[in-house]
Amino acid sequence: MSVTQRPWWKDGVVYQIYPASFKDSNGDGIGDLNGIISELDYIRSIGVDVVWICPMYDSPQVDMGYDIRDYEDVYAPYGTVQDMERLIAETHSRGMKIILDLVINHTSDQHKWFLESRSAKDNPKRDWYIWRPARYVNGERKPPNNWVSNFTGSVWEWDEHTQEYYLHLFCPEQPDLNWENAETRQAIYKSAMEFWLERGVDGFRVDTVNMYSKGEMLDAPVTDPGSEWQFAGFQYCNGPRMKEFLAEMNQVLEKYDAMTVGECPNTPDMKRVLEYVSAKEKQLDMVFQFDVVDVGQGPYKFQTTPKNWTLPHLKRAIARTQHLIRTPSDGWTTVFLENHDQARSITRFTSDAPEHRVAGGKMLALLMAALSGTLFIYQGQEIGLVNFPETWDMSEYKDVDSSNYYKMVGARTGGDEEKLAEAKRALQHLARDHARVPMSWSTAPHNGFSPPDSTAMPWMRPLDDAATCNVAQQQSDKSSVLAFWKRILQVRKAHNDLLVHGQYDDLDVEDPEIFVFSKTWMGKRALCVCNFTDRAKTLEVPEQVRGEKMELLVSSVEGGVDGELAAYEGRIYLLA
Repeated sequence: MSVTQRPWWKDGVVYQIYPASFKDSNGDGIGDLNGIISELDYIRSIGVDVVWICPMYDSPQVDMGYDIRDYEDVYAPYGTVQDMERLIAETHSRGMKIILDLVINHTSDQHKWFLESRSAKDNPKRDWYIWRPARYVNGERKPPNNWVSNFTGSVWEWDEHTQEYYLHLFCPEQPDLNWENAETRQAIYKSAMEFWLERGVDGFRVDTVNMYSKGEMLDAPVTDPGSEWQFAGFQYCNGPRMKEFLAEMNQVLEKYDAMTVGECPNTPDMKRVLEYVSAKEKQLDMVFQFDVVDVGQGPYKFQTTPKNWTLPHLKRAIARTQHLIRTPSDGWTTVFLENHDQARSITRFTSDAPEHRVAGGKMLALLMAALSGTLFIYQGQEIGLVNFPETWDMSEYKDVDSSNYYKMVGARTGGDEEKLAEAKRALQHLARDHARVPMSWSTAPHNGFSPPDSTAMPWMRPLDDAATCNVAQQQSDKSSVLAFWKRILQVRKAHNDLLVHGQYDDLDVEDPEIFVFSKTWMGKRALCVCNFTDRAKTLEVPEQVRGEKMELLVSSVEGGVDGELAAYEGRIYLLA
């Protein structure tokens, strides 16, 4: 594909916004659309091309907006449809695109479709959701299968009124839509997609995109003998009709030149992933594979200890996603280390100790900018926000995933204090809550998240470290994480053939401390070297490039030493 034919989303840098936690314009303690509009110039100044807004739809907020009551309305504390139209226009007027979250595997149980569906077995919308009769074992009523929900417990909820179970892969308040029903699919496209495409949005991040075709829904193998409910992700992901459903969706999207990036969990077979992102197949433009952000997680996400990973683990995960675009592939890939479902990357992959967090944040920025694919930054990542501390108690964890896990450990161990402390340590390292704290804009009250005269407390506790990490301070500090993000994104754009589209080759997978890889594009080559330790290391040139002329393009530290990498230093060299 020639450079002139590249679609706009390939070279783009995407900035993800979690509306509740970005900026509160009216002092009610909750971020809102007008708050986002007020910071569009800031977002653009980073070097961003595309703004992604997490669910801003009308919702009871059981799962922070991923339980949608009305696709065609906005959650009132965030604003109105008119505010959303203004946000779209203001984003476009600054030369940026805007994409929304598309959550169409499930709705809220308060959505009018579901209210009809559960009203009676003979309701015309009964088949818009997935209903099944009970199984009886020795006279005892049981759900139709043994699947565990993504938020613990069974995926089946008994409905007393109609005497059947409905399926919910997530919370009981998030019933799954029945994609087998053609009428349902058409209603989804019209209400959730075309309503917003007509208003000018440029595409979607597609939530749980590979769960629409559920297959036969047989029992899952027993992998957790201590539970009645078993992991079934390989059953309900990538089912037999996925290709058909996505091709149909794509016909709607194509009319608007809209991009898609799909959330694609439980898909270890990279051939399957490549099918999803193949230009020829016309299913999705790209996907989020979770290989990289799953590094260090346990069999159930939190069943692990902090930093339970090695650098070779991380390298292999990165290689899997980078190889999606290796010739002769016609696919595309993504680069991300953070999102609304992940803890902060500095805490997870480098060190959030005061003496290292800035260096760690800059090195990770350099690493990401050197990888091929569309680059995604999550709000606060650009200033180096880190996880909140272990001293915060469980009342500060607002996410259903965190509280459910902590309660489950308590229930299974009879409240064993040691086990609960272990669970809290895992949450302090991996919980989604860390990404959801309010942005630190300044050292003003509430970290500048709410107006200074606001009397309402922010919906979630702001971080305690705004004095050392906030946007206002970093905007005037040339040595800040923010200043480096701006610089490295300029470097990425100046060398986009090589850094965005180039072929990735890891040059020493097994080195436990140094990450070194090359990028190649049409005879041009670059070398990226990152020191993942908290001490200086000798810079050893890999044998694959020895003898080649190395010109330093950029380093993540000022005044680097020849032949030596500082603690958490990253460098990119051009080779000749």
